[in-house]
Amino acid sequence: MGLCGKRRVIESTEKVTGAHSFCVQGKNIICPQCGSSQFEMGSALLNTAGMTFMNLDWANRQATILTCISCSHIQWFLRQPEIVG
Repeated sequence: MGLCGKRRVIESTEKVTGAHSFCVQGKNIICPQCGSSQFEMGSALLNTAGMTFMNLDWANRQATILTCISCSHIQWFLRQPEIVG
């Protein structure tokens, strides 16, 4: 794994579509299943039982998910990965 070259910070309001390479803390993200470096970005709520019980699911934290375009393995990140390239 090499260090990130050119990278772009993603604004919280920006929607990222299509396949990209990503890095976190200076390290390129590689799929542990197939070795690919191309992912599609998405997000998911980190639901908790207490917030669901009070019908406040919308207030839970969000995680960034990267889905490998080759094998569909999903990786979860609390910090937003940066786009490489």
